[in-house]
Amino acid sequence: MAENKTQATGADVTAFIEAVADETQRADAHILSGLMARISGAPPKMWGPSIIGFGSYHYKYDSGREGDTLRIGFSPRKGQTVLYLPGTISGQADLLARLGKHKEGKGCLYIKRLSDVDMAVLEEMVRASVGYMAEIYPD
Repeated sequence: MAENKTQATGADVTAFIEAVADETQRADAHILSGLMARISGAPPKMWGPSIIGFGSYHYKYDSGREGDTLRIGFSPRKGQTVLYLPGTISGQADLLARLGKHKEGKGCLYIKRLSDVDMAVLEEMVRASVGYMAEIYPD
């Protein structure tokens, strides 16, 4: 069976963030890292070459495929930051409507800069995702 492409690594999270070219996006990454660490209670960890994750869980599908992946996280990509917040994209229309400027993908949010969004709503979404993951995949 194939392994997950995205696995936890021992890479230095701070060094990764400091290498982000855009100054605003780099500052946003530091803020998101602190926010997600505080809410999740898990330290930041690199997953693959470009995702900063907080916590992990083991999944097993009916097909037999299983593995470990991050509970929540984000990735500062060129021109936007991708937030991985399971359980908050579908079924959270009220929060998304109040969030501010963003785009949605399957299981993720795309934000150009944190100044475009309401930080209180984003914090509520992170809390909701942490709660969702704890319910679906308890430790």
